[in-house]
Amino acid sequence: MGKKRWTTTEIILLILFILMTILAVTMIALFVTKEPGVITEEKPNGFIPQCPNIPMAERVDCYPDAGASKTGCEQRGCCWSPLDERNVPWCFFPTNHGYTVHSLHTPMPTVFHAEMKRMASPSLFGGDIQELTLHAEMQTNNRLHFKIYDTKNQRFEVPHEHIPKVTNSAASPISDTLEIRNNPFGLIVRRKENKKVLFDTTVAPLVFADQYLQLSAKLPSHNIYGLGEHVHQRYRHDTNWRTWPIFTRDAFPNGGTHNLYGHYPFFLCLEDESGKSFGVFLLNSNAMEVTLQPAPAVTYRTIGGILDFYILFGDTPEDVVHEFLELIGMPVIPAYWSLGFQLSRWNYGSLDEVKATVERNRAIDLPYDIQYTDIDYMEDKKDFTYDKVKFTGLPGFADYLHEKGQKYILILDPAIATSKRAGDAPYESYDRGTAMGAWVYESDGKTPLLGEVWPGETVFPDYTSPKCIEWWIKEYVEFSKEIKHDALWIDMNEVANFKKGSNKGCADNNLNYPPYTPKILDEVMYSKTLCMDAKQEWGNHYDVHSLYGYSMVLATEQALKQVFGSNRTLMLTRSSFPGVGKYSGHWLGDNGANWNDIKWAIPGMLEFGLFGIPYIGADICGFFDDSSEELCRRWMQVGAFYPFSRNHNAEGYKPQDPAFYGANSELVKSSRHYLKIRYTLLPYLYTLFYKAHTTGETVVRPLVHEFYNDQATWDVDRQFLWGKHLLITPVLDPGVERVSAYIPDAVWYNYETMERVGDRKTHVEMYLPADKLGLHIRGGAILPTQEPEVTTTHSRRNPMGLIVALDDSNQAAGELFWDDGDSRDTVENGIYTHYQFSFANGRLNLQATKVGYKDPNNLKFENITVMGVTNRPTSVSVTQLPSGSSIQLPSSKFHYDGVKQVLFLFNLDLSLGESYTVEIMHTEEFNRFDCHPEDDATEDKCKARGCLWKESNIDGVPSCYYPSDYGYTVTSTSETSTGMILDITRNMKYRSSGRPDSPDVNSLRVEIWYHTSDMLQFKIWDPTTDRFEVPVPLSVPSTPEADENKRLYKVSVTQNPFGIQVVRKSTGTKIWDSAVPGFTFSDMFIQVSTLLSSNFVYGFGETEHTTYKHDLNYHTWGMFSKDQPPGYKMNCYGVHPFYMGLEDTADAHGVLLLNSNAMDVTFQPTPALTYRTVGGILDFYMVLGPTPEMVVQEYTTLIGRPVLPAYWSLGFQLCRYGYANDSEIAELYSDMKAAGIPYDVQYADIDYMERQLDFVLDPEFETLPQLVDKMRGEGMRFIFILDPAIAGNETKDYPAFRRGKEADVFIKWPSHLSNEIVWGKVWPDFPNVTVDESLDWDTQVELFRAYAAFPDFFRTQTAAWWKQEIKDFYNKMKFDGLWIDMNEPASFVHGTVGGNCLGNPLLENPPYMPALESKHMGLKHKTLCMNSEQILSNGKKVKHYDVHNLYGWSHTKPTYDALLEVTGKRGIVVTRSTYPTSGKWAGHWLGDNNSSWDQLFKSIIGMMEFSLFGISYTGADICGFFNEAEYEMCLRWMQLGAFYPYSRNHNGKGTPRQDPVAWDDKFAEASRDVLNIRYTLLPYLYLLMFEAHTKGSTVVRPLLHEFVKDKATWDIHRQFLWGPALLITPALDKGVTKVNGYLPDARWYDYHTARDVGKRATTLSMDTPLEHINLHVRGGYILPWQKPENNTFYSRRNPMGLIVALSDSGTAEGSVFWDDGEGIDTVAKNQYLLTSLKAEGKMLSSQVVHNALSPPDHLILGIVKVWGAGTVKITEATLTDSSGVTHSLNVVHNTSTEELHIDATSKAVPLHHPFSITWKTG
Repeated sequence: MGKKRWTTTEIILLILFILMTILAVTMIALFVTKEPGVITEEKPNGFIPQCPNIPMAERVDCYPDAGASKTGCEQRGCCWSPLDERNVPWCFFPTNHGYTVHSLHTPMPTVFHAEMKRMASPSLFGGDIQELTLHAEMQTNNRLHFKIYDTKNQRFEVPHEHIPKVTNSAASPISDTLEIRNNPFGLIVRRKENKKVLFDTTVAPLVFADQYLQLSAKLPSHNIYGLGEHVHQRYRHDTNWRTWPIFTRDAFPNGGTHNLYGHYPFFLCLEDESGKSFGVFLLNSNAMEVTLQPAPAVTYRTIGGILDFYILFGDTPEDVVHEFLELIGMPVIPAYWSLGFQLSRWNYGSLDEVKATVERNRAIDLPYDIQYTDIDYMEDKKDFTYDKVKFTGLPGFADYLHEKGQKYILILDPAIATSKRAGDAPYESYDRGTAMGAWVYESDGKTPLLGEVWPGETVFPDYTSPKCIEWWIKEYVEFSKEIKHDALWIDMNEVANFKKGSNKGCADNNLNYPPYTPKILDEVMYSKTLCMDAKQEWGNHYDVHSLYGYSMVLATEQALKQVFGSNRTLMLTRSSFPGVGKYSGHWLGDNGANWNDIKWAIPGMLEFGLFGIPYIGADICGFFDDSSEELCRRWMQVGAFYPFSRNHNAEGYKPQDPAFYGANSELVKSSRHYLKIRYTLLPYLYTLFYKAHTTGETVVRPLVHEFYNDQATWDVDRQFLWGKHLLITPVLDPGVERVSAYIPDAVWYNYETMERVGDRKTHVEMYLPADKLGLHIRGGAILPTQEPEVTTTHSRRNPMGLIVALDDSNQAAGELFWDDGDSRDTVENGIYTHYQFSFANGRLNLQATKVGYKDPNNLKFENITVMGVTNRPTSVSVTQLPSGSSIQLPSSKFHYDGVKQVLFLFNLDLSLGESYTVEIMHTEEFNRFDCHPEDDATEDKCKARGCLWKESNIDGVPSCYYPSDYGYTVTSTSETSTGMILDITRNMKYRSSGRPDSPDVNSLRVEIWYHTSDMLQFKIWDPTTDRFEVPVPLSVPSTPEADENKRLYKVSVTQNPFGIQVVRKSTGTKIWDSAVPGFTFSDMFIQVSTLLSSNFVYGFGETEHTTYKHDLNYHTWGMFSKDQPPGYKMNCYGVHPFYMGLEDTADAHGVLLLNSNAMDVTFQPTPALTYRTVGGILDFYMVLGPTPEMVVQEYTTLIGRPVLPAYWSLGFQLCRYGYANDSEIAELYSDMKAAGIPYDVQYADIDYMERQLDFVLDPEFETLPQLVDKMRGEGMRFIFILDPAIAGNETKDYPAFRRGKEADVFIKWPSHLSNEIVWGKVWPDFPNVTVDESLDWDTQVELFRAYAAFPDFFRTQTAAWWKQEIKDFYNKMKFDGLWIDMNEPASFVHGTVGGNCLGNPLLENPPYMPALESKHMGLKHKTLCMNSEQILSNGKKVKHYDVHNLYGWSHTKPTYDALLEVTGKRGIVVTRSTYPTSGKWAGHWLGDNNSSWDQLFKSIIGMMEFSLFGISYTGADICGFFNEAEYEMCLRWMQLGAFYPYSRNHNGKGTPRQDPVAWDDKFAEASRDVLNIRYTLLPYLYLLMFEAHTKGSTVVRPLLHEFVKDKATWDIHRQFLWGPALLITPALDKGVTKVNGYLPDARWYDYHTARDVGKRATTLSMDTPLEHINLHVRGGYILPWQKPENNTFYSRRNPMGLIVALSDSGTAEGSVFWDDGEGIDTVAKNQYLLTSLKAEGKMLSSQVVHNALSPPDHLILGIVKVWGAGTVKITEATLTDSSGVTHSLNVVHNTSTEELHIDATSKAVPLHHPFSITWKTG
């Protein structure tokens, strides 16, 4: 059949049919869905709105005013889509409204600047501004500021008092946080660390008209808190289309959504369970409204000003509050008495009635501090008057109250009556105000605006006007002379007016009737206030209305200062604005006596905590209406825990003061009970206000702020916290005795019963009968208390106490702030006492960290209550610090309640201002010593060792432990004046130690030597066997100290079990007591334990520690040298069995165990320490200090003083493993020079070697010798690496191996097993192989690594061979220092090639394996077989098992000797593996660290530990060795590393470069700046190195070494000192722009500004922008300095300047040490200059202590900088030289910074001659 052909007509009809079908389907779809894909219908004005399918929750209202219709919506160019839900906008914005960005600039990385133009679209309300500017900046890492304003015209901006003073610091790039969308304009704010979107304004267009500004933003969660002031019935906002107007208003807080007294466009948003939160603050004072919708999203609509936003980022909600208060001003600390209970009412009627109220409440012994009078005290309610009829005795009323320790507060309103006073007398306050022009004016700017308030017709002071402020102050001063009072309450300052606008009404204009009025109460702008076109100094009332109360507060603060002077007094305001809390408190307004208002007060208080007004409360029992007894009773209960606790009610209602309800009423009893608890806890509450003032912490705190990871807390607002630790659960409903309460996830104790609550992280039904509210203390709290009285005047005289509530870890902490309670600026002036309290390991520490105030009442801590003590204590002792005097409490002074598990301590008599330790000794559990430290303890194994078995529920407590008499018994004693000799025998009652392969030694010899007054030694060994003893020579005096009176210590011996006790004679402190069970001495296992003097122990290494102070909670640390990068509990490169102990008396001692076998040490909270070692003997040395610095000095006397490094080695150094050739080094050098970055030393790692062979140059580096010569010719120095392992597979002659073998220098097997070398494998490759680096490591080692032999550096011939090889290498290529690595010794195979270690297998896996990394692999892991034989210099053969830890030590001295002989210069040796005495010859770096943030602070700990170990020249690989460095981290590390003594940037193979010129110009500049500071201070650092070399002082110095009396320094490891005088406080964490640094009790100068920071003995939040490190110079010290240059060759030629940092007394001292910088033994040969410098009484003098400096090294004096020179201008200075000639010097004195510059350069005064400089004021 043929195909049908379609006609043309048919085809056309078919096409038309298809089109009609498509159209019909589309129309049906649109009709059904009512949601067009995109409506593009042409509107009447030609504008086509783009209306995509926007989810209903994200629609933003385009018709916020009334009367929305389709026509009206279309006229606005918006999208119309009616729904059956009225809350959702029917008229909403399209996507093509708004603005477009036409230019975007980034003038600096932290700033965006954009210009915008309005998109063509209809207007909402007219007056649209066509051109806008956006300025956005990251002010800190946690604060983003952006403002949008009219490009062409100045608009009103809030003249905030505090915000302009906030310092900004350039932080991370703004692009990390803020993204700008161009078309249409939008902002997207992200959290930089995870890129989470927080504030996204692309949800709707920006509207910016003259009187209508709108911005919307999508938010990440519904957890929104804040915005105010309103009554929010719940703390967490409802986001279901709720609109909140913000505009200050005199209105009742009755639960509606209307605006109230304050203006707070700030909210906090909790993002999720992580706690990460952010805050949004719109700095705009115009009338506005804020809509929250379910997206969730927020929309701001304001009718004036600009859009001035701050976004504040925090890791927790508290962090956000801190950031907000940093911006607007930290809260004031209220006077102590203002924390007492307060009574008030409106219209007592007469003073007699006021006094009657006072008397009846006194009569019931109600704690009660303050009485108010409201406006009824005034004559006709006129300010600055009093009613001389009804209140005739008012001038004496304050004295009446003061007699009983009470205070008087009166009220003032702003409105001033125009009428005359009684008897037609002039109202002078009004007259004077009129004369001074103090009022708000009508729109003409001339006519005072008249309204009506309480006194009738009134004018309104304009507190923004200086003339008004002057008037207000004068009036208040005069009134205060007439009516004595103690503080001021200001009310009606919204500003309230009983007329609408004015007595004349208000003009019809766009200020009084703007195009859009936010949904404020009455929806009339001037309702109950002034006309909006009224004129004030700051602008139209339209703009400044909401600032009226704020400006009144500022003016009143000045008035209060005039009247009360140095007294703090109190201000209470009704109207407020962000920043008011800096000066004033607030109450929640005129509430009602009803059960709703008692509930709603809690969200109100929590919100004002966010807003920065922690002194907050509601009118207790309600203001309006009569309060029932039940309501008032419950309100008095919860009100006892309002920060501002005042009972206040209105005229016409029944009295509601507690006594009115009857002296024996339940209300009175309950009120008195809870007010007594309040007064008991006032020291805690006062401390919370101190924390609010200094750190911005909230006082009344929502549960979500502490337990944000628990969603159940996110909307809890019927309970609240005081700070972190006190949970208040009130009854808020009538007729209720059971309350559903939430118990967060923590330990909690019932405050009243002291019992631990069994529930946590759950809702409970809490039984709270009529007289009770819920009160719980959180575990982990230490709350300071004071015995209550009826007033704070009297309670402040009473004894203090502590409540300690233990947490899950049996720990707690707290603090106390105490001052006189009344003076201004006590914090700023340091006139206060501060305590840190801590409880751990049964020890309560009361550490007075600041004692700047002496309480006249000689207060004592008397009673301490400890909750959660699970076991009955056996004893309690109290030690006073630092004296160390200790007493054991008699049983009458402590009581233990076993049922409640509470310990009560009584009558302690601990003086406020002193430090104490209270030690609670428990049952035997903490006194157990582990009998089975191996992992697999069982009861059978335990008892097989003769030990006891009892399981414990305390983590770490051993179940298997020694009996009390396990150990040895003394059998004979011989004592002389210089020591003791004892024989001891093992207690045979018990079985062997349980290790059959390690037989016990039954008889031992003990010898004790009293070497010096501050050093003793005790040694325990087997006299019948020649056991290994460490061959490291120590400096022990030949003659012991026989005079007991000179010795700092007393030694005694316990007979059974044997133990040695060492007591510090001056304090009686036992610093060593090994008379504890468990002493074991067997062939391959030795264990000894000792009790420690305190919990403060430092040292033991080399291991990465996360804190400088050891955690004594059952931690074990292994020590065995190993090629192991730093890691937690991983034994690393060196072995240092030395610790320093700090006694509670602040004395210090040090203990060395001279044993080189594998070992571990275990700490336990007794406190005690256990040593376990697998061989040798016990040989202990103890030094007595008594200061930490003296401990190090005495220890280095024993082991040898640190080497004095060459001066150039203190310069900055660069290295990397992975230079491909010498060209890379040359290019790096060129780039560093071009960048002008100081730089002294370049390294070559093993890549310069051919196949990693020592002493053989790789062809890729064939021109390296010439490069080295060139660099050295320009003042640079070069250091090469040398590893010990020597390849043994070379097919060509390899002299190093050949000559070594000929000299028999390599480690071999014992001859009875084999005469072969013990082969390992390290870096050298086989010859003639190509290494495939894609293979796994073990395969590469097997296929490509050559057999390597290890030199035995103990042998004399090895040192000679090593020196010759170095000499031959030096003849080929010059170098200045040597870097020796891999000398643990490291091997890439375990034991030997093939893994078969010959001989005794127990040597590889001893009967006890210490707690070492990979201990399951045996001791041979990554090193040699333990049975390898080494030969000491005396010919004695020893096992590697015994000397393994000494390998690096034995390698170091031969290297140092070779360097000196070959180069003829001092140079420097840097070694990886160390042992005590290594510091005599070498420095050390902290090993192959990781490029991670934690390594920054850990490097400080490492350096401080090596300071203890006697190795001063130390540092970490800057920016990290392994893995890729990150920009910010590397820059922060460069800043920190600039203050490492050994300052080297070094990274590993395969990672990108990280040297300073590898990043960008900003990085290079910041590196140059900080290194210039280092180079400036190198003369000071060199002086410290000299003092370390000659005195044993530390260079990197822990703060506790200088400020040991200040216990706050005992646990600081994120700061350190250079010597005594330079404090380094680096930024150590990602993203921070502030660091908290502790400033000990001394005068400190900011190095960068030379200013005295004015803070001491306190933790300070220091600004730390990315390019900044905080440095402080200690007053009383003189630091030498030189102008920096590109390297030290040039900087050493510059004149020597001095920084003279004067102490409080105007004195300072210091020294200058100088030599040629590289000569050998210049100190020993006396070839140096040492001068002593002293400043006193405006005179600096120099005395030459030693002068043998050769002329080429002579220096002249340069610029002397005197810091703290005073504010009186210094105009002249003269120098008197050694010949008596005087020289006039140029001076520049900055009286602001108090820095004086005296330039002596031109006088060429030689430093090696004495001189003096004097300076005078004009």
